[in-house]
Amino acid sequence: MKQLSSQPNLVDQVRDAILQEIATGTLAPGERLVQERIAESLGVSRQPVQQALALLLSQGVLRDAPGRRLIVAPLDAKYVRQMYDMRAVIEGLAFAQAALLNPERAARQGATYIDAGRKAVASGSVPRMIVADMKFHAFIHELSGNSLIVPTLEPHLTYMQRVMGQVLIRDHKPRDVWEEHEQLLQAVAAGDADRAEAMARAHVTAAADFMIDGLEPAQNPPAGT
Repeated sequence: MKQLSSQPNLVDQVRDAILQEIATGTLAPGERLVQERIAESLGVSRQPVQQALALLLSQGVLRDAPGRRLIVAPLDAKYVRQMYDMRAVIEGLAFAQAALLNPERAARQGATYIDAGRKAVASGSVPRMIVADMKFHAFIHELSGNSLIVPTLEPHLTYMQRVMGQVLIRDHKPRDVWEEHEQLLQAVAAGDADRAEAMARAHVTAAADFMIDGLEPAQNPPAGT
């Protein structure tokens, strides 16, 4: 892990660094996390590591194990399905509202996110692909003007990034979400709220099917040591 500089959002940086290790498979399901090792690897004190681990525990990415240990939680396909079912409704609302309130801004700025996403796929970097996807959806959330969308989704986004990472590192031909993202952006830019909402729900539902199918080989991970 790359050493981190001390900044006000250090806990978030530590959480993101640990999450990336989990999402890319460096830390596998069932593997134990040791505060001292993580702190030394990142070049930080134990306090931000402890807080970051507590966040990841509360978000379902980690779980308690005997002996007061923390391990990487096995992925739960049922929970993933329920999470995406909720997200489909919320994303549908976000895209519809974005189409109603900010179609001009979508048309003016949206292509930058599409281009970044395609470059991320071309790079083959799983972390870049995840970041690009999250940034595109965050852009739409902002355009929606609904201040409750982000905090409603936030508890699930960390777990979602973990799911995306686990599937993408095993899939050599990932689903082309950027063609779908471009079509979604076009619906928003056209101000077609009904079409944007229907497409967003279908997009998230298809993503759920793809992710859950991709999790099949990992449903019975080895126990932690």
